[in-house]
Amino acid sequence: MEKLVIHGGNRLSGEVEISGAKNAAVAIIPATLLAQDICRIENIPNISDVSCMVRILSQMGAQIRYINKHTIEINTKTVNSYIVPHEMTKQLRASYYLIGALLGRYSRAKVALPGGCNFGVRPIDLHIKGFELLGARATVENAMINASADRLTGSHIYMDKVSVGATINIMLAAVKARGLTIIDNAAKEPHIVDLANFLNSMGADVRGAGTDVIKIHGVNELHGCTYNIIPDQIEAGTYMVAAAATGGDVLIKNVIPKHLESITAKLIECGAQVTEYDDSVRVQSEGRFRRINLKTMPHPGFPTDMQPQMSVLLSVAEGTSLVSEGVWDNRFKYVDQLIRMGADVRVDGTIAVFQGVSELTGAPVKADDLRAGAAMIIAGLIARGVTEIEDIIYIDRGYEDYVEKLRNLGADIYRMEVRDEVKTENAG
Repeated sequence: MEKLVIHGGNRLSGEVEISGAKNAAVAIIPATLLAQDICRIENIPNISDVSCMVRILSQMGAQIRYINKHTIEINTKTVNSYIVPHEMTKQLRASYYLIGALLGRYSRAKVALPGGCNFGVRPIDLHIKGFELLGARATVENAMINASADRLTGSHIYMDKVSVGATINIMLAAVKARGLTIIDNAAKEPHIVDLANFLNSMGADVRGAGTDVIKIHGVNELHGCTYNIIPDQIEAGTYMVAAAATGGDVLIKNVIPKHLESITAKLIECGAQVTEYDDSVRVQSEGRFRRINLKTMPHPGFPTDMQPQMSVLLSVAEGTSLVSEGVWDNRFKYVDQLIRMGADVRVDGTIAVFQGVSELTGAPVKADDLRAGAAMIIAGLIARGVTEIEDIIYIDRGYEDYVEKLRNLGADIYRMEVRDEVKTENAG
């Protein structure tokens, strides 16, 4: 078991390269099942969520070949199963995308309910509704989702609530369905557009991704392709907030600035300076931040996956900031950790009130989930003294080489191995 140790107070400066998008990769990898061919995926992030998804495909019979750290070839001709047991899915929330992909390939799927971070109920009713409208019969028994169809047929599917996961799953199931599928009130996140582009590269006919109406004309066959995944919007946003929070000056490279507009707008509102270039952004700040109100919403609104990181900055801003969580019911679990470091926060349901304090103080804390862990890192970077973060397995799920990247920017951060009360330092 490892933990992070951070000596706070260092100003971040320099350049950092952003990796491929986690949320795109964990949808695109199962989508390769639809091709029954060889797909070469480039700009794959080297994180545990991706490794877990690749391992699941390998256990299902796919042939995996790593070309280099960020490029992988997946041959799904040899996949011979539509069943994915709990042992494979328990650590990965995105494993439910295997349902749509397997339905699209075999017209049947049996997949265990997913694991991953726990910040509230993860209903799959919208997924099931979509599958059923495509002609599948879907049930949940003994924590397994069992779906089957004689043949999938296109349908008009209205999403009662904007759902990224359900939009992706329906896209995967519909690309080889007979006829036209229309997804109304679809999610518009960048990784949905990336998945659509990947599917089209394999020969699918997906139109309208990035808008609230996606139209999919079913095709009989898909083929292999070579595809480059987009940069990670949330990783980029995390380094933007870390740069601002530490009073730093950081050039964040390999980004799509348009994907970062809502984050950029809020940082500027707080008093940071953000300069956009073609494929990079520069974040600079000095002095104390201004209070703001923040509400998370589906894209193009402020992303829920950036709420904990931004809230750390607001905990040391002047005045009172109001944060409303509009996506997940239980995303404020990390607040207890922040309070241990001296933050003044009150939570009422999906609303948190941050009364800015002059500084945070280092303390032993833990990562409650992936983005909460990123928030604790930022808190440790700006705190006086030493912060130790446990349960960092969550952070490893979604951030590639983050210790090395932060150290290169001037942070005093390292991993520490903890075994049977004996602690050994490892600069990581």
